[in-house]
Amino acid sequence: MKKKIIGLGLVAGSVVALSFSSPAERYFEIAKNLDIFATLFKEVNALYVDEVNPNKLVRTGIDAMLTSLDPYTNYIPEDEVEDFRTTNTGQYGGIGAITREIGKRTVVTMIMEGYGAQKGGLKIGDEVIKIDDVELSKLSREESGQLMKGQVGTPVSLTVKRIGVDKPIRLEFRREKIKLNNVPYSGMVNNDIAYIQLSDFTPDAAKEVKSALVALKEQGAKGVILDLRGNPGGLLIEAVNITNLFLPKGQLVVSTKGKIPENNLSYETLNAPVDTELPVAVLINRGSASASEIVAGTLQDYDRGIIVGEKSYGKGLVQVSRPLSYNSQLKVTTAKYYTPTGRCIQVLDYSHRRDDGSVGSIPDSLKREFKTTHGRTVQDGGGIEPDVKSEAREAHLLTQVLFEKGFLFDYANQYAHTHSQPADARSFTLTNEEYQQFVNWMRDKNYNYKSYLELELQQFTEEAKKEKYYDDLKNQLGQIQTRIAENKKNELALYKEEIKMLLEEEIVSHYSLEKGSVEAGFKYDNEVKTASALLHDVTQYKKILNLQ
Repeated sequence: MKKKIIGLGLVAGSVVALSFSSPAERYFEIAKNLDIFATLFKEVNALYVDEVNPNKLVRTGIDAMLTSLDPYTNYIPEDEVEDFRTTNTGQYGGIGAITREIGKRTVVTMIMEGYGAQKGGLKIGDEVIKIDDVELSKLSREESGQLMKGQVGTPVSLTVKRIGVDKPIRLEFRREKIKLNNVPYSGMVNNDIAYIQLSDFTPDAAKEVKSALVALKEQGAKGVILDLRGNPGGLLIEAVNITNLFLPKGQLVVSTKGKIPENNLSYETLNAPVDTELPVAVLINRGSASASEIVAGTLQDYDRGIIVGEKSYGKGLVQVSRPLSYNSQLKVTTAKYYTPTGRCIQVLDYSHRRDDGSVGSIPDSLKREFKTTHGRTVQDGGGIEPDVKSEAREAHLLTQVLFEKGFLFDYANQYAHTHSQPADARSFTLTNEEYQQFVNWMRDKNYNYKSYLELELQQFTEEAKKEKYYDDLKNQLGQIQTRIAENKKNELALYKEEIKMLLEEEIVSHYSLEKGSVEAGFKYDNEVKTASALLHDVTQYKKILNLQ
């Protein structure tokens, strides 16, 4: 890495010293170091023993330089701008199908409702073998993705293999403007508790949440669960407007502070709220970041709702996009944001790196305490701490392997082909006999993997050999290995509940798309159950928020 960024390292090192220099001195140092870098690059390009790719070499240098600042300051070259725009806007030209690579196959894993893929007859489980007569087996994942997308209004054809059909099927589509929903699902968890899943903060996120909230109130909602789990954030203004749905007009939502005065801004609620009294529960986890934390943190600061789940990611930084030459862009961190109490929830301190370049979390001794509207204590520097914690759950490695290798998806595809649609996604469950059929189906499948315990045992064995203890421990280690191997034979039964959960969600999605998948998971979702119970228990809800 040192060899790759030696020139840019000189620039980065100079920037630290420049903060104490006059503007004229800074401009001179910048020009000098850019000249050094250009000269160095020319010499390397001319003299290096092997041919070098100028674009790749410079990209490596740019990425290394920006990585030394923080993970969110990024360079976006022209050929990646379209994907960057899709991420920020949630829009692209396509047919409304989501695909995934399983081994050497490209399969359709989700169909978006109301778009060309659904109207044109594409189905979940279809294996795409050609796009416009170009065989996917000859393309990379990136190339096939680019081929699928295109200008709105242009035609595209897919040739697919479908379970139960002998010959490939050719389907014709016309690309259209696809808008990824910020709210992929909203509905009633039970008779009087609404549930809104918010997955992104792209344009119109607040409008989508408002529309869902109004509709669910009309259905009799007496409380609402706002699910921000796994939401990485997005547009700050959308976070402000979503918070505004639950807070009166004129309330401070978030403030930003940066190096230049233009980035020192305050954002207040500007519109009339939808409801300031409706009990609210916000679900967060380790994947809830940035704009998600603004919504959760602001509602927590005003004691407007309870926060349920895991501690959030802890990203208190704001980025903006800047155009560069040759149609490229820079996404750069310009400020930190602060919730209404004045706390910044940024966890990692990128301004103070260790000697090895790594960064550490802000120590507890430096964290400050703040008071919410009703006197509850909250802290900065550590993400959003939930009011009601749930234990972090991670799927067993076996379950991850079954998902990643596509066994759950393939069995769900086979199940859906041979079974009629269940009457209700929420109550659908595989019987013990049906789960055993899956276990039997898996018997001739290759899903070998090393468990965490096996990896630890392997490392212990290697250390024992180095320390000359192996001969003494050989028999015991062999016995442990044998026991582990025996237990692995029963793992499909041992981890039945979590495997069964994912399998049911996969199966129901074949019939009812995203809506069915979400509803099939409700019965396993402990955070949703906890939030629903708290919203029903008015006394406990008020006690948590210190409203009594």
